[in-house]
This record gives sequence, structure tokens and C-alpha cells, in this order.
Amino acid sequence: MTRRLACGLAVLLAAACLTVAGPGVGTADAVTLGCAGRLAKTVPFATGELRIYKSRQYACAITVAKKPGARRSMSVTLQARGGRAATEKGRFARQAGPVTVHALNRCVRASGAVAGHGGGTGWILC
Repeated sequence: MTRRLACGLAVLLAAACLTVAGPGVGTADAVTLGCAGRLAKTVPFATGELRIYKSRQYACAITVAKKPGARRSMSVTLQARGGRAATEKGRFARQAGPVTVHALNRCVRASGAVAGHGGGTGWILC
């Protein structure tokens, strides 16, 4: 019974958020939920863009499609210097990610792709 109540509450909360947001919020900026910090770099490419966010201790990256809609191949990769890369890839409608790495006093590099077109960075945020 509590699970049904929680699902109902989640639906009501989502409906309230959509009502407050109003029309015209379906842009790519509205789907960048999940990355904390400030937008540090944006890398545009033909079918979307790679966005890198930086907070004090962490770096976060997402790949956002220019035209959300049908599912297509998307990927995002983020790596801190000296660490393993965090990757998410698959078939998504709007965005791939967020992926987060611990990047306190470390450079990071990122790459992202949507439907075969992509972009990346060298070592940044040093």
C-alpha cells in the first residue's frame, strides 16, 4: 500500500512541477537535471552538445540532443586525470548522463556523441 501511495505522490509532484514551469520549457535546458555545480564548458556539435559542470570536488558531464524525440545512439564519457573514465552509452531520447567523477585539484577530459556526431575536450579545468 505504501508503494502505491509513493507512486501516486510522485505523479502529483511531477504534474505540479510541469504546471509551475509552464509552456515552452521543453527546451534542452529543462532536461539538464542531475549535474550540480556551475556550467564550465559547452562543446557544440552537429546533433547536440556536450556540457561539463564543475563543483568544488566533482566534475559532471551530460550529452544533450539538439532535437529530442526518437531514441538514438548517445554517449558521454568523463575522466579525471589519473582516474578511470565514467561512461554512459545507449539509445536515449534526450540526453546521455549525467556521469560524475571526483576532480578536486585534477584536470578532466570529456567527450560526447549523438547519432554518430560528437565532440570532446582536451584536459580542461586544471
